[in-house]
Amino acid sequence: MRHLDDAPRGHLGLGALLLVGLSALSCAPPAPAPSPARDVLPSWQDRSLSPDQRAERLLAELTREEKLTLLTGYFGIQKPTNDYRFPEARPQSAGLVRGLPRVGFPPQWQTDAGSGVATQGEAPPELERTLLPSGLATAATWNPELAEQAGAMIGSEARASGFNVMLAGGVNLMRDPGNGRNFEYGGEDPLLAGTMVGALVRGVQSNQIVSTIKHFALNDQETGRNSVDIVIDEGAARLSDLLAFQLALEQGDPGSVMCAYNLVNGEYSCQNDWLLNQVLKRDWGFPGYVMTDWGAQHDTVLNANHGLDQETGVQRQGQYQFLDKLSAAVDRGQVPDERLDDMVRRVARTLIAKGAVDAPGQPGPIDFAAHARISQADAEEGIVLLKNERDVLPLGGKRIAVIGGHADVGVLTGGGSAQVYAPGGNAVPGLEPANWPGPPVYAKSSPLLALRAELPEAYVSWTDGSDPVRAARAAAQADAAVVFVTQWTAEARDVLLTLPEDQDRLVAAVARAQRRTVVVLETGGPVLMPWADSVPGIVAAWYPGSQGGPAIARVLSGAVNPSGHLPVSFPRAIEQLPRPIIVGLGLPRGERFQVRYDEGAAVGYRWYERQGFDPLFPFGHGLSYTRFAHQSLAARLEDGELRVRFEVRNTGARGGKVVSQVYVAPVAGGWEAPRRLGAFAKVELAPGAQTQLDLRVDPRLLAVWDGERGGFRVAPGEYQVTIAQAAVEGEQSVKLTLPERLLPAGAGGS
Repeated sequence: MRHLDDAPRGHLGLGALLLVGLSALSCAPPAPAPSPARDVLPSWQDRSLSPDQRAERLLAELTREEKLTLLTGYFGIQKPTNDYRFPEARPQSAGLVRGLPRVGFPPQWQTDAGSGVATQGEAPPELERTLLPSGLATAATWNPELAEQAGAMIGSEARASGFNVMLAGGVNLMRDPGNGRNFEYGGEDPLLAGTMVGALVRGVQSNQIVSTIKHFALNDQETGRNSVDIVIDEGAARLSDLLAFQLALEQGDPGSVMCAYNLVNGEYSCQNDWLLNQVLKRDWGFPGYVMTDWGAQHDTVLNANHGLDQETGVQRQGQYQFLDKLSAAVDRGQVPDERLDDMVRRVARTLIAKGAVDAPGQPGPIDFAAHARISQADAEEGIVLLKNERDVLPLGGKRIAVIGGHADVGVLTGGGSAQVYAPGGNAVPGLEPANWPGPPVYAKSSPLLALRAELPEAYVSWTDGSDPVRAARAAAQADAAVVFVTQWTAEARDVLLTLPEDQDRLVAAVARAQRRTVVVLETGGPVLMPWADSVPGIVAAWYPGSQGGPAIARVLSGAVNPSGHLPVSFPRAIEQLPRPIIVGLGLPRGERFQVRYDEGAAVGYRWYERQGFDPLFPFGHGLSYTRFAHQSLAARLEDGELRVRFEVRNTGARGGKVVSQVYVAPVAGGWEAPRRLGAFAKVELAPGAQTQLDLRVDPRLLAVWDGERGGFRVAPGEYQVTIAQAAVEGEQSVKLTLPERLLPAGAGGS
């Protein structure tokens, strides 16, 4: 939004911390729906009826004007640029769809976003909320169970803040690492992204509120996002970005899908018949409703007839497509009456089915302490140990120099409509840009103070990093140095992959002075690291949320064994990317232009392997303070499904969590890339312990798109199955022969 499988669930040890945290999730007690001013309740409120029956009864009671009311949402915040300032809107909220008091149907109070309850502008203390790590950080946990618990936590805060619709979560694949919203999404692989976002949505909706998935579809850059036309072959889309959405829909069952700003193959996403009517509603059988991104509606008739159900984010008089305009289109016969009723039915049925009508959100207490523990657990599992030569980590020595990144006061967060102000507010006020999508915000969670608490026997010094010479001097006087580098990313702006503010020079200077240098990255995605070979330790902390400081400190000190794995590849140079420079930069605002996805479904690691490129750090990579080994790999067909069994053992001296990754490939080739991720699981093992895992490979991950049949086709032949801990690795492989299999476009994952 803007201003104007069986999914593998093999995690065996989240620990009492998360169980206690989840048991403390605070939701306001269910409140009855607003009662109409009459003695007898409308028949649609009979809770013994099914959601479909209730929606039909509601529909029969509504006037044309009331139907149209449910199809138009307004920007929630009261500001000078907003012509609509409804008193029932929640303070500084994303949006409001007005209720129907006559029949007792409540308003739809809408909040961003996937990392917590966001505010549109700086939040006063009473609107500060728990901030999860970024979506990319949660994806880096490779732990759907933890993602679901995280979603349940932020959903509970949304509900306790008076909301019944949460605009989470983002599924768009990382095709361009410079995309300013990558931090909100789930990475570059459709299985991982769909599974993790689906789990988060499932958790959000456990609070009797509606969650969305977004931005449908192929909204993979912010440059020219309102005018860029994404051109892609249908088969490539079905095997990449659309598959990620399909998996998230199946596993999360979101009530709503938010369509995107961009065009796809020549038509705006929110009036794209192929995307909305044919793929989403016909092929996938989506029963919920499609809402616009804020202001992404363009044409009344095309929006309505091509699949849009609800417009949102209206701010200006006349700058809407429904209301009286839609009514007139119905009267003229341009939009059938049946379609208008379908739009209302979808909205009403979804809100009833998810519990948002019978128990609308009401402001109530929040257990911030319990929720902080969940955010910290998410951050700890999402931190990725990228490099650890000479066992520079866990930190040791009597003197540790901490340098840069405002690590003395906080951790960086992502900007735009997803901005959540954590308790304590902005630790580094006054940064530019001052206006939306800024300002850059640091959550008050100091890695420096947390390190001092974790290492009480060491002297932990602080240098702000503004002067590389002074920083190098401090590093030389210590036993080890930790350099924090940051890159702020935000909605509505894309970034270069080079660290800003000459931070590369800072790292190089410190590395020359101190051979035991560790670099901690607080970024929204991959960045270039020209100094990577000169430092022994690199840690990706992403945007680590409300409790990022303690989470980082516990990983660096060894109190927590790192278990995050990359959900994205880190390139060695921008020349390795399909588009080294994001298309559209420098064009006049609003000028339409095309971006052709010639790489097709070869996104991320698939592109690197197809081109023969060696990334700096590959998808799936992540080190540990212990070691794991896989053995006894076997693949078989069971009831027509490919299943993979193997053993994994902790061969090291301390407990840890391993992410076992199964990659599949046709021996004869024929895919967009040599291989794909087929399944994964995360398990916790004590030293010397082992376990056996048995995972199912979704047949769509073995298929190509058959345009003539309109479905997926698994080609007959020999396939190789590899078990690994990263996309470029392989500990063991086996082969088996698969028969031909045809699957419809809407084939589920079960």
